[in-house]
Amino acid sequence: MRRLSIFLAIAAAFTFGSCGSKNTKTMEASMNALSEAEAEQGWELLFDGKTTAGWRGHNKDKFPEKGWVIDNGTLHCIGSGHGEAGGGGDIIFDKKFDNFELSLEWKLQKGGNSGIFYLAREDEGQPIWKSAPEMQVLDPGHIDWNLGTDGNRRAGSLYDLISAQPQNMKSGDWNKVKITVFKGTVVHNMNGKNVLEYHLWTEDWKNMVLNSKFKSYDTFLNVAKSGYIGLQDHGDDVWYRNIKIRKM
Repeated sequence: MRRLSIFLAIAAAFTFGSCGSKNTKTMEASMNALSEAEAEQGWELLFDGKTTAGWRGHNKDKFPEKGWVIDNGTLHCIGSGHGEAGGGGDIIFDKKFDNFELSLEWKLQKGGNSGIFYLAREDEGQPIWKSAPEMQVLDPGHIDWNLGTDGNRRAGSLYDLISAQPQNMKSGDWNKVKITVFKGTVVHNMNGKNVLEYHLWTEDWKNMVLNSKFKSYDTFLNVAKSGYIGLQDHGDDVWYRNIKIRKM
């Protein structure tokens, strides 16, 4: 993880340096809000806890009329029990991002399944997963937990490609995750630990995809340089909150 680790160290030094020089600033943000320090560091709030402003269905022009609701300050996907096609469908934030740090929290029902997409495209008639890398959101009670290879379908993983290590998902509780994308280098962080790193648009990426279930999808092999943030409706109850992003 050397390349991005150096960058993250520099970014962290800048962040803490700014905070140290302005110790009167509020460091802790309330739910679904930015602290003064976060605002000064360039963070943007993607969900205010009260409205669905900025969100819409993938390949749709409005927010789903069913399946997703605002529930006690969270974006709640109501489990349909019928998999990906049974509810409101996947949703996206209606703005593209290229280099960024995304931070959010999620909680799942027991045995639940969902996911966080990034750099997603919209192609008519095509599901989001054919174009977008996915940070897996999964409870150990789901059958997928023990499928795939070397745990690459477990929480925090790059779904079906790279496993999250260490596996520190908290079942039945809130999990805080970060996804950093910088010039093709991607890092997944879960509950304060970097759990994987990979590099888009490289020979390693190409070879990995060509040896995976995604090998037939050119839009996945050639992930967009800029794309949407998406949340997956997989038919299970999942709650998201504190969704914020910082451009890099």
